[in-house]
Amino acid sequence: MSSVKKKSTNKGQASSSSTGARRRLRLWAGFMIIFLGWAGYTYIAQSGEIEAKSQQLAERETSMATSKQSLDQLEYELNRLKDPEYIGQIAMKKYGLYKPGEIPVRVSESETGND
Repeated sequence: MSSVKKKSTNKGQASSSSTGARRRLRLWAGFMIIFLGWAGYTYIAQSGEIEAKSQQLAERETSMATSKQSLDQLEYELNRLKDPEYIGQIAMKKYGLYKPGEIPVRVSESETGND
């Protein structure tokens, strides 16, 4: 009879340890599901923010390129205004000013067609 008791206690321990193993496995699986859900939610939320920031960056880079082009054009014009000959050309075209002793030659539109 003593051999019968040992077998019954071993079966009780085996079923008890397998129940504990199942419980630990379920607990681990539950934690993994919660963790993966949280990680997926965070990934989706951050990818949306990254997309918005990328679009904002592209807009600002376009604006910066336009501003830089405008700045380069203004610097070119500023350098041209330092040239006395260019200033003289502007004075002649815009204001009709000429150097002393210089005779202005004006061509009218109607005379150009008589050639």
